[in-house]
Amino acid sequence: MKILLPVDGSAVTKRMLAYVAAHDDLFGTGHDYLAFTVVAQVPHYAARFLEREALAGYHQEQADEVLNTVRSFAARQGWALRTAHAPGSAAEEIAAVARAERPDLIVMGTHGRTGLRNVLLGSVAAGVLARCKVPVLFVR
Repeated sequence: MKILLPVDGSAVTKRMLAYVAAHDDLFGTGHDYLAFTVVAQVPHYAARFLEREALAGYHQEQADEVLNTVRSFAARQGWALRTAHAPGSAAEEIAAVARAERPDLIVMGTHGRTGLRNVLLGSVAAGVLARCKVPVLFVR
């Protein structure tokens, strides 16, 4: 099974990874995991002054801050893990990688916020759910 793991390095991500590791009967080592993180995009007015390689290096550094921890955790679990990153809006980029990779399942952490704040600001979890046709497991 192909499993997409959107990660951001937060405590929510750590809880999600711990959940996946603790449920070896559902997940375990026989799956293809893709850890994906979305990095902050440099504003267009600033990016136009940077060389493409410098901008790519900046995005890679940001991604590695998150993904290196996930790589270490996955190695300890014995998971077959690939990693990827993209700059942009989290929900949009996660949905784009889901369309490209066609995972069987997306497992992601959520803060579990409800109420007016979520209605006004939206959330990454709600955005992914609205944009994807793939089953999504939220870990709170």
